[in-house]
Amino acid sequence: MTAGLADTLPNALRSGLTSHGVGTAAASQVAATPPVGSLFAAFLGYNPIESILGPTGALKNLSATNAGALTGKTFFPELISQPFHSGLAIVFITAAIMSLIGAAASLSAGGKYLHADTDPVGTIESAETGDTNDARQLAGALSEV
Repeated sequence: MTAGLADTLPNALRSGLTSHGVGTAAASQVAATPPVGSLFAAFLGYNPIESILGPTGALKNLSATNAGALTGKTFFPELISQPFHSGLAIVFITAAIMSLIGAAASLSAGGKYLHADTDPVGTIESAETGDTNDARQLAGALSEV
């Protein structure tokens, strides 16, 4: 997942921020942040743009409309949706490849393995007498009853 995000999220962040008036230097600085933080923010329903842009001072220089759009409820989810999709595609393709490898290994292992039991029924110890009886004899005696 992080591989897909690391590949596509920086460009999405840079272009999304610059389209709302953030300077190229600040947008590039924000785009260089690790994608794992953005992933956790998305899972928690948190928009991290304000806390990421805050130290750069870029948020103070924006118009109220652009600042509101960046820190609102729709900007970050829309921004991360395509990079998240790319990450999911990598995850599912990797899982499918691993499943195929597992299936091939299972097929190459041969037929169904059955454990050979030398005493298939076993012995039963009588709870009343403490004697050990052969289970076949006990089963035979019970069938005569």
